[in-house]
Amino acid sequence: MAVAKVIELVGESDKGWQDAVQNALNEASKTIDNITGIEVTNMTANVNYNQIVEYKVNIKLAFGVHEQR
Repeated sequence: MAVAKVIELVGESDKGWQDAVQNALNEASKTIDNITGIEVTNMTANVNYNQIVEYKVNIKLAFGVHEQR
């Protein structure tokens, strides 16, 4: 039986929500191995003068810890 751990992260981008998710994944992958999935739980943006200036996503990131015997 496999065991997975889930952590919550916030990604940011000035390009878009998909880029914000990718940024969070890129940062997480620097220190976490065996990433198996992402769930986007919330999307928000900062607005200045009626323009979106920063996209933000909250994600849950799952990764394999080890196999149980």
